[in-house]
Amino acid sequence: MPSFKHGNVEIVYLDEGAGDPIVLVHGFASNRQVNWVQPGWVSTLTRDNRRVIALDNRGHGQSSMLYDPADYHTDMMAADVAALIEHLGLERADVMGYSLGARISTVLAARHPERVRALVLGGVGIKLVEVAGLHQDVARALEAPSIADVTDPMGKAFRVFAEQTNSDLRALAACLRGSRQALRREDLAAVQAPTLVAAGTKDDVAGSPHGLAALFRHGQALDITGRDHMVAVGDRIYKAGVLAFLKERA
Repeated sequence: MPSFKHGNVEIVYLDEGAGDPIVLVHGFASNRQVNWVQPGWVSTLTRDNRRVIALDNRGHGQSSMLYDPADYHTDMMAADVAALIEHLGLERADVMGYSLGARISTVLAARHPERVRALVLGGVGIKLVEVAGLHQDVARALEAPSIADVTDPMGKAFRVFAEQTNSDLRALAACLRGSRQALRREDLAAVQAPTLVAAGTKDDVAGSPHGLAALFRHGQALDITGRDHMVAVGDRIYKAGVLAFLKERA
């Protein structure tokens, strides 16, 4: 699997297909395989004649593990994505992020607007600006001696997921604590790219995608019917909506 160095951080990524490039940024405690390959996103997008690039965020998958929360500021994680786009010799690309990946992608589009042609934000809603990331209880759940010691329901859900993805729990706890920067409405207003915001109608983590979409210059929302935060990523409504959005952008 190819990789490159951004500063002292090694970023591993996949690069498949040919056509208009799209960069995929996965969610917290996930990785490129779990978030994008297994749910069929890579195959869906390559069949749509697109070049698909999906990275493992720092602290996730096969990329560098870091244990200082200061190494996970959202600006730094967005800069990793911008550096990958530059490393591949691309002027700009479509970018799709899910959950934490959507937060990173929004920062990328606000700080590096020249790099983002169209933006897809999945698994997020109005809480992207109302709440600064996952609650600290999730970090404490990741640091608990075992799942049996975790009582917080959301913390338990993420601990189970992190163990299923064979994640480094200590690196994830540092990532959660370091990436809890609140996005400002001015950040969203600075995004120039057309933006699709999608979330499951049963997603208690995200909040309303319609409320968030309204804060972008060129935002639109998509409801993923009957899905919660953990399963919406592979839904056919989500995939069809993204493909239609990207075709409109073209």
